[in-house]
Amino acid sequence: MSDNAQNGYRGLGLAVLEQHGVSVWSDVEVESARGHFRGLILPRSETADERHIVLKLDSGYNVGIAADTITAMTEHGRREAHYKIPEKEFPRDPAKPNVVLFGTGGTIASRLDYRTGAVIPAFSPGELYGSVPELADICNLQTEKLFGVFSENMAAPQYITLAQRIGEAIASGIDGVVIGHGTDTMHHTAAILTFMIQDPPVPIVMVGSQRSSDRPSSDAAINLINAVKAAAEGDIAEVQVCMFGPTSDEYCLLHRGTRVRKMHSSYRSTFRTIGDIPLAMIDPHKITLLRDDFKRRRSDRNVKINTAFEEKVTILYYYPGMQPDILEALVEMGYRGIIIAGTGLGHVNKPLYDAVGRATAAGVHIYMTVQTLWGYVQMYVYETGRELMGLGIVPAANMLPEVAFVKLCWVLGQTDEPEKVRDLMLTPISDEITDREPYNGYLVFQGAVPEVQEFLRQIKR
Repeated sequence: MSDNAQNGYRGLGLAVLEQHGVSVWSDVEVESARGHFRGLILPRSETADERHIVLKLDSGYNVGIAADTITAMTEHGRREAHYKIPEKEFPRDPAKPNVVLFGTGGTIASRLDYRTGAVIPAFSPGELYGSVPELADICNLQTEKLFGVFSENMAAPQYITLAQRIGEAIASGIDGVVIGHGTDTMHHTAAILTFMIQDPPVPIVMVGSQRSSDRPSSDAAINLINAVKAAAEGDIAEVQVCMFGPTSDEYCLLHRGTRVRKMHSSYRSTFRTIGDIPLAMIDPHKITLLRDDFKRRRSDRNVKINTAFEEKVTILYYYPGMQPDILEALVEMGYRGIIIAGTGLGHVNKPLYDAVGRATAAGVHIYMTVQTLWGYVQMYVYETGRELMGLGIVPAANMLPEVAFVKLCWVLGQTDEPEKVRDLMLTPISDEITDREPYNGYLVFQGAVPEVQEFLRQIKR
């Protein structure tokens, strides 16, 4: 078996490599019907198709080239890659604050697997210091890898363990907590930690990155540096998310854990405070507060840890024509709580009414949010809303659907009594419900219209 076959190439892909006398780890120029490329031939996964050659370009990005489009390949040498960031012992300075970094996985704790070309959760927190030595200028960093999972695999067991370890770290005298986390469900974890960890005396800062550390456009280092600064030096003693602010790397934003949401699948500036404004701007040199209504750092070690969690809760995103059998099936399967992301001010169609009534009569707790994300549930305005409240649905003000979901999980872990559930759900803990939205809490600009284009010309040069 040839070296190429051993590195995952077979069939057409293998034939093309052998035809041109190149192999995996060859530094090559490629001419194809799709253009000219220069890069390193990477190994392929055994499960990958046989029709593509994969190059790592000089820019750091990977590209797959259809083998049947390649007309020439010229080798300029070999550069076998060994992608490993060494762990380094973090230097200690008694004059600096002490911060603990909990690793859970995700792109900020990742590397490129050259066998498959995939980003995998593999960096230990110690390796992160090896790649971001600036962290030593900020604090004394302790590191602990709790999990090594992608964020879609974060759930109740991980939430509970994470909350408990944070409580223990606070009790030990730590000055700040950072949590490395995948971005896809970071807002879920930020919200549930806000409920599980109340009145912490120190900052709890979640951080991730949209682009892995091997890519030249990675946001991993700047996000991590700013998150560690927020934990070490910041005065905001709440659960918060620290991620890229603008599309440039000028600063990050600190978002409150109950009002933040990932809003774009790939932009680095994907996280957004919804229905409000962020807590602060932060860069390696300063923290600029944008508001003053936050809980401040304290010198005591007091914190309330309550890791109650009921897993039989779900979100229903309403759509026209939704059938009642969905609700009926959830009741039959023993679900105790349902969050509905309704239309407009909080509506669903009439065919669901009987199923809603039967569900609430059976003791299922149903709360209404709005799928618009911005704005409040207003179920008194139209007859539809009043009828749904009469059937037992409770409006959840301006809680985001995901926040209402994890809060209901947390509440039902403590009580199933309807009035106590309602009281806990509708009593704000950390701005998951606000009295109003500020004038600048809802800003969605439409590209191409003259006034927005003029604004963009002023700020994007």
